[in-house]
Amino acid sequence: MEDIRGNQYPLAMRPSYGAPEAHGLYDPANETENCGVGFVAHIKGERSHSILVDAERILKHMDHRGGCGCEENTGDGAGMLTALPTEFLKRVAKEDIGVDLPEDGKYGAGVVFLPQDEQQRATCKKTVEELIAQQGQTLLGWRELPVDFDGADIGVTAREFAPHFEMLFVSAADGLDQEQLERQLFVIRKLASHKLRNSDMSQALSFYVCSLSTKLIIYKGMLTSFQVLPFFLDLQAEDYTSHLAMVHSRFATNTFPSWDRAQPLRFMSHNGEINTVKGNSNWMFARQGVMDSEMWGDDLQKLFPIVEPHTSDSGRFDNALEMLYHSGRTLQEVVMMMIPEAWQNHSTMPEDKRAFYEYYSALQEPWDGPASVSFTDGHYIGATLDRNGLRPSRYYVTKDDRVVMASEVGVLDVDPENVAYKGRLQPGHMFLVDFEAGRIIPDAELKSMVASRRPYREWLDKQRILLSELPDGDKPEYLKEQELLNRMQAFGYTTETMQFMLIPLLEAKKDPIGSMGNDAALACLSDQARMPYDYFRQLFAQVTNPAIDSIREEVIMSLECYIGPEGNLLETTDKQCHRLAVPHPILSNQQMTNIKSMDHRGWKSQVIDITYPKSEGVGGLRPALERICAEARKAIKDGFSLVILSDRNVGPDRVPVSSLLATGAVHHHLVRHEERTQIGIVVESGEAREVHHFCLLIGYGADAVNPYIAMYALRQAREEGQISEEYTNTKIVQVYRMGVAKGMLKVMAKMGISTLQSYKGAQIFEAVGLADDVVDLCFAGTASRIKGVGFDLLAKEALMRHHLGYPENPDSISHELPNTGLYHWRRTGEKHAWNPHTIGRIQQAARSGDKNAYKDFSNLVNSETTRACHLRGLLKFKPQTSIPLSEVEPVEEIVKRFCTGAMSFGSISAESHEALAIAMNRLGGKSNTGEGGEKYERFEADENGDLRRSAIKQVASGRFGVTSWYLTNSDEIQIKISQGAKPGEGGELPGHKVDDVIASTRLSTRGVGLISPPPHHDIYSIEDLAQLIYDLKNANRTARISVKLVSEVGVGTVATGVAKGHADNILISGSEGGTGASPLTSIKHAGLPWELGIAETHQTLVMNDLRSRVRLQTDGQLKTGRDVVIATMLGAEEYGFATAPLITLGCIMMRKCHLNTCPVGIATQDPELRKKFNGKPEHVVNYLFMVAEETREIMAELGFRTINEMVGRCDVLELDKDVAHWKAKNIDLTPILTPAKKPHANVQTYCTIDQNHGLETVRDMELLHKCRAAIKSKQKIHVDTHIENIDRAFGTILSNEVSKKHGPGGLPEDTIHIKANGSAGQSVGAWSVHGVTIEVEGDANDFAGKGLSGGRLIIYPPKSSTFSPRENVLIGNVAMYGATSGEAYFRGVAAERFCVRNSGATAVVEGVGDHGCEYMTGGRAVILGVTGRNFAAGMSGGVAYVFDPEGKFLVNCNLETVALEKVEDAADSAELRQLIENHQQYTGSETAREILSEWDTAVKQFVKVMPVDYKRALQEMAAEAAAT
Repeated sequence: MEDIRGNQYPLAMRPSYGAPEAHGLYDPANETENCGVGFVAHIKGERSHSILVDAERILKHMDHRGGCGCEENTGDGAGMLTALPTEFLKRVAKEDIGVDLPEDGKYGAGVVFLPQDEQQRATCKKTVEELIAQQGQTLLGWRELPVDFDGADIGVTAREFAPHFEMLFVSAADGLDQEQLERQLFVIRKLASHKLRNSDMSQALSFYVCSLSTKLIIYKGMLTSFQVLPFFLDLQAEDYTSHLAMVHSRFATNTFPSWDRAQPLRFMSHNGEINTVKGNSNWMFARQGVMDSEMWGDDLQKLFPIVEPHTSDSGRFDNALEMLYHSGRTLQEVVMMMIPEAWQNHSTMPEDKRAFYEYYSALQEPWDGPASVSFTDGHYIGATLDRNGLRPSRYYVTKDDRVVMASEVGVLDVDPENVAYKGRLQPGHMFLVDFEAGRIIPDAELKSMVASRRPYREWLDKQRILLSELPDGDKPEYLKEQELLNRMQAFGYTTETMQFMLIPLLEAKKDPIGSMGNDAALACLSDQARMPYDYFRQLFAQVTNPAIDSIREEVIMSLECYIGPEGNLLETTDKQCHRLAVPHPILSNQQMTNIKSMDHRGWKSQVIDITYPKSEGVGGLRPALERICAEARKAIKDGFSLVILSDRNVGPDRVPVSSLLATGAVHHHLVRHEERTQIGIVVESGEAREVHHFCLLIGYGADAVNPYIAMYALRQAREEGQISEEYTNTKIVQVYRMGVAKGMLKVMAKMGISTLQSYKGAQIFEAVGLADDVVDLCFAGTASRIKGVGFDLLAKEALMRHHLGYPENPDSISHELPNTGLYHWRRTGEKHAWNPHTIGRIQQAARSGDKNAYKDFSNLVNSETTRACHLRGLLKFKPQTSIPLSEVEPVEEIVKRFCTGAMSFGSISAESHEALAIAMNRLGGKSNTGEGGEKYERFEADENGDLRRSAIKQVASGRFGVTSWYLTNSDEIQIKISQGAKPGEGGELPGHKVDDVIASTRLSTRGVGLISPPPHHDIYSIEDLAQLIYDLKNANRTARISVKLVSEVGVGTVATGVAKGHADNILISGSEGGTGASPLTSIKHAGLPWELGIAETHQTLVMNDLRSRVRLQTDGQLKTGRDVVIATMLGAEEYGFATAPLITLGCIMMRKCHLNTCPVGIATQDPELRKKFNGKPEHVVNYLFMVAEETREIMAELGFRTINEMVGRCDVLELDKDVAHWKAKNIDLTPILTPAKKPHANVQTYCTIDQNHGLETVRDMELLHKCRAAIKSKQKIHVDTHIENIDRAFGTILSNEVSKKHGPGGLPEDTIHIKANGSAGQSVGAWSVHGVTIEVEGDANDFAGKGLSGGRLIIYPPKSSTFSPRENVLIGNVAMYGATSGEAYFRGVAAERFCVRNSGATAVVEGVGDHGCEYMTGGRAVILGVTGRNFAAGMSGGVAYVFDPEGKFLVNCNLETVALEKVEDAADSAELRQLIENHQQYTGSETAREILSEWDTAVKQFVKVMPVDYKRALQEMAAEAAAT
């Protein structure tokens, strides 16, 4: 389809020149990037060449944050932005091209990438020259840019696809001032980019203007951090001076050529990911239809489209930013508009600032996602952080007027005596240097200045319309009994809708919980008339950006939106906020009638009927959609403010168009015509009722939804006694909306999106089994990679549902809802992979070891249930030349590739957990601890020789039981990023499941619930994951490091980044995997089948020549040898089994795991129920041996002797043409079956190379040499050394060696004492053990004290510093994450998330940022200064003492799980005093000395933060102890 300008809609992204086009399942549009950013500047604006020298040092010291692929000297990208070096340019322009440059401000210059091909290069230059003349400016000349490929040691790939480099000079027309020339240069650049980069030249994307400005210039490319200055010779010139320099080091999720993707961009550098970029881009395109500007005049249209297609999310952000900036706003104001603070729930925010943010929320949505953005226009340089503080940004300000900002501290050596102060960017805050004023403007002052320029609050009060002020319309029509039932049937309601979704949602006030995963047929394979919503899967954050905890971090979440016609984004007047404020996207029936009948302050609404005549049959759906779209456009022309898409006219003769199809079609139709922002879309839907439905409707453009049937259905349920009489009509609506809101926030949060405004239209979904014609009309830009059902089949399903409610024969009317068995198996319902027949047969085979019984099971699964439920059921093997079975790899070798899934001790019983471990150790395979830790006694063999030790130790977000000893006793360490049944979510083990044994294993307290956060708090980006991989490899150099991902579109590119981060093993988990507890929305609607994920990952890794460096594993409903063979052919070489082994142990799929009532003693901690467990390890052994034997038999039939030679051989698979299913026959599995494209002949397709983790150069190797005697014979030793930010995981290898020698107890106290001076790199002291003390005089980066396992960590500022430590930032984010024991003393302020998930360590610090002590379950934290917001969120154990002399702590504390007490108990007072004395002794803290000197007064100023459940548990244990 085309947009209003005649371009393809949506315009497909093309890869950079030299990078591959879409192939198989790989799509360049899925590429992402993270990075390190930094800048150095002279606050007074003084120019010097030393600024560039310092910037290069910063760049080099962030090299570990950048990426390299298969070539070490081909980087992902690096660059430098400086002020325009006028003296230098005047010299080289004269020397090189004989041009005398005009006075400063009267000319612009920039580096331009041009095609290698001379003819295409000439075309580009000619076009640029014509555009310069067209805009009335003067071409001064082109200068060949001097570069040195050999001197910079540029890699083969980077050389092959490098552009030609030239510098362009343009002078101003007469009468133009500098800002007017800047705008003309912007127009020239945009016109050139539109014309040339979208052309059909083969090297079109080699054309790229890095910058063209009177103020700034950018040098960048596909380089490493060490190559930038050696490559660009200009930067080496002594007369190249600047008052600022911004640098960027890129880490991309590919190894493909990308010279143009390097940063800095024109005005900014971005470390992060814009999660909502698709929606932001669509909205920006739609806004072009109402844009107008006197400043631009006729040039405005030349700038469209504002957002360019062939660029990254950062590039699109920069496109929007520069448009808004050049249109008359300051750069800082634009950044505040695009990355607003979390203002909605900020009770202490100044009113003028709140009004500013609210006003601009009526103009545009946030560009949401983790972001540290540095920006400059030459007059200012600054940086801002996203609303949740998900990227590190640290800075020094010196006494000689320099400022250094970077992703890490210590990137530039600064004399401690010269440091005026140290800080970090706080969530949502901004840091700004004004060169003209010669000072740094603090966040509060800066934003107050911007917010007070206009009367935003006055404008809002005058113009905005509140939903509550609309006059009441007619009383809503009330449907009940048979009339209601007929409509419920026609809209697809079932008994399960009520039983498992709506009623539980009402009772729990949140999304209902289920268990054991999703084994039902995919919608595109189902015999049932499935809802259109079932063809969509939610996307989620993994690795490149983090999910959010919408419950514990609700302060940053918001559902509030303005809807209706938007104003002109380029103007700032009161009329821009004349919009309807909607606090909740789910409208009550009364609110809906109010909107329908509104005639208020110039606003009217138009109802559009989204039903069509039944007589039109299956052919009536598409014409109905086209009519609806036409009526929506007409409503705009007729002056309506809102359209209401209503299906209330459904009846015997009228069939409803799915609200989802109608919404998506109207939204995209209006976007294509640049009209979407001229009207609001409200949906009156009888169909929508579940959280997933509402997320889809909002995600595809709805502004608000009224689920009128759902509300009537719950009323009727009350009348029928299914819910309590206490639920009045009002309460039903209130509680239902509350439950839906929590569910929607959770879905948004798992993609890392915090505002509904940003989620709206963002299309965070993949379609599974929808045809292109449906996607093009209704869901443009959504991935639907296997094609599938078209409008005819969707219409057929709608008619099938309609027939249930309105049968042609009135005598056939049903008086009850159907039960389709979508959640629980029913004989006549939906097909399930696990049913009484498959369960019975596998248990018979496993318990008896009967191979014939196994064949019965295998035949049933392979020929019936897999074909009915899974994509692999549509495949068959191509005939091949067989070989004798004796020539095939033996069973004993194949089973070594088998693993059991990560089921934690806690979610399942000890008996079942240990049975799995014993079985896998007997086999030679691997069992997995899950995230619940493992009892140390299991590390030793039993008397009979069996070993209950799990070879795979999982490290999940909760870090339960993750100690140095735990990691030391692993063969593989698995980082669980996501789980198939609930990707993007955390978990929660309720207190009733936490008995003494589980508590001791997880290092927590009996009876106290435990929370696993949705993200790893030390993985907010791909470079963070690389750091954790590095940390864990240091913690156990012999263990493989594995990363568990979940299948979703783009997982291949994520996996490529993971491989570049040096993972040894990557697991792609399918969405069908089991779970002990998960929201049903996630079980049914998140993630993808593993067939798509493993195939995409294999294809993408091969294309990047990284497949040889990692082992690939997959899991998710693997059952038979056929499954193993197909998984192998799609790219796997190891295989995970979870549900099937549990079934062999006795599981009967009751799906009650989350209730602790498992009748066979597996998923329960109830002592009586556990007695019923009768599974044996040999049952699992028998089963897996038979799976391996079946695998061998198929291999022999197909002619494969080894697993390795079968990996990736998808050419031996084909679509089974005998499949004649009415839906499945439309599926196209060609993308899955497309062989991986090798970039050269020597590319390997399975793991043949060990990753190079670079451990031989780790500083700990030096420490090991110096501490050998201490480790061997416990001799005390003191080591003095220097430390830099590039020294990461300092002390971790040392502690691992101590653990190996001395076990979990470590060494006697302070046996090894290391004193280091400087800035410690990330993860200093990670998993440091007892007897090891690390003392740093300087400061430290993120993750200090991570996993502390008994060690002591001391950090304080240099003794020669003159600043006050209590007011300066000392350590970075997420210090003490997952610490289990030991002590830490920090003389200074910690950044965000201090002591997150601390479960036993003691820490003293002099101030913390937001989210301090989050999820803490044990230990002590003493805060001798101020705290940020949301302190103690999710804290369930341990104690925090906060010094609060000014009484300001209460407003910053999350009281959901804790109570605040005084320090009155003598034991508490003594403990607190001792800790402060220790702090004073170890760090020389002046704060501690002052408190101790006035102890009797000071102790009364402390607040004791006590978790409520923890206090109860301690009291119960004390009572038990007293009773005995």
